This record gives sequence, structure tokens and C-alpha cells, in this order.
Amino acid sequence: MKLHFLCICIVILNIALAGAAQPVQRRVLPSSTQFVVVATRDWNAVEGVLLRYERANGNKGWKLAGDAIPVVVGKNGMGWGTGVLPTDSPAARTLLDPVKKEGGARSPAGIFWLSTAFGYDPRQRQGWKMPYIVLTPSVECVDDSASRFYNRVLDRRAVAPDWHSSEHMLRSDEAYRLGIAVDHNANPPVPAGGSCIFMHIWSGLGQGTTGCTAMPQEKIEALLAWLDPARNPMLVQLPLVQYKKQRKNWRLPKLPKSLDSRAEF
Repeated sequence: MKLHFLCICIVILNIALAGAAQPVQRRVLPSSTQFVVVATRDWNAVEGVLLRYERANGNKGWKLAGDAIPVVVGKNGMGWGTGVLPTDSPAARTLLDPVKKEGGARSPAGIFWLSTAFGYDPRQRQGWKMPYIVLTPSVECVDDSASRFYNRVLDRRAVAPDWHSSEHMLRSDEAYRLGIAVDHNANPPVPAGGSCIFMHIWSGLGQGTTGCTAMPQEKIEALLAWLDPARNPMLVQLPLVQYKKQRKNWRLPKLPKSLDSRAEF
């Protein structure tokens, strides 16, 4: 009798956990009318493709906006990250799937808000709409898991620094001349769950990042000219097999046939 009761409780708990994501999904995904899709060949692939989709409202179908853009992700590929939908259920991941961790050089897989742009220029370009952070020598992204400011971009002059490790955002190269913050592991950040995830300018095809998604400068300029915070833009990053698996459940845009058949990779 006790075993039977325990089994019933486990079943009820599993149903409750599965259903818990549904209100979030119904509330969050229809609110976005701009979707940035990044797909790679598999978990360990460095090169991928970025596609932009848009729709008039949450009840309409997605339409492709513009051509495919070549991108690179982490030098070790992707791993499940922490975004707006849970990805730790058996329906989403298997025990063999990689998981995003601090220092693991994998880009996060999942769905994430795109909230803020940043760059070296002292002002945002005319017509661009994303909130913009001007990068100065004192602007840093904290990657110290022990800090209360972990995974935050801030001006160290405005706070009492408690971290021993951070990334200086005003770099000596062109990588962050233009960028977009990806809200991974953000609300609240889990220590060692991964920090400082951006979309930025790449060093070239085949040259993976430490966990960001990178592309040519003219392509990120086009992306920033297109993004509109009023349309609640989101980023979905997944290997192709996982994208196809989650497409209907997560209400993702349908990929072009050329990409679906891996011809783009």
C-alpha cells in the first residue's frame, strides 16, 4: 500500500512539474514578435547559422526576415543554459547532453531575452532602438561566482567591488565594438551557471568564442537596426536535432528546407 501511494505521488508530482512550464510558455512566447534563431549542426559544432523571424502579433505565424547569417558559437559548441523556459526536464534534455557551466567555453542552448545593446561609440546610432550601454574603461562584466554582482555588466565606479574576476568590456580588439547582451542565467543568476553571454563581432569563421555568439560586424549592425525592444525580441539557440525536437512544443519558427536538411552547414 505504501509503495502504491508513493508511485501515485510521484506521478502527480511529474504531472505538476510538466504543467508548471505551460503557463510560462503561454505567457512568455506569444509576447515576442521578433525571434532570432541560431542553429548548429550538433552540440560540438562551432559554426552555425542565424535567422531572423518576425510576426504581426502572437497569434500570427512567423515569417523569415532577411538572409541567413553565418555565426560562430563557443569553441566547445553549445550546452543547455538557463533562460525563459525550463530545459532540465526529460522532455528537453538527456543525461548525455552537455550543460552550460562557467568556464566551459560552450554557448547556452535555450530561449533567452535580448535586452540591451552596447558598444565603443559614445552614442547609439540614429534609428536604433535597443537600450545602449557606452563601454568605458570602468565597465566590467563580473564572472566571479562568489560576487553578489555575478553575471552583471556594471561600472565599477558606481558600486563597491567585491569580485576577484571580471571581463573588461572596453577591449583592445574590435569584438565588443558592437554587441547585444543575452539574458542567460539572469533571474536570479546561479553561481557557476555561466556569465557574460553576448552576441558580438567575430574574429572569423571557425574561430569559436568563450561562450558567446559572434558574427561579422556588418551583420550585427543589421541585427541591431532590426531589433525593437517594444517587440520583446528573443534568441533561441539549439543544435539542429534539438530544435526540430522542441519546435512544436516551444512554438518555434519552422526552419527553411535548406537548413533543415543541413545544407547550410
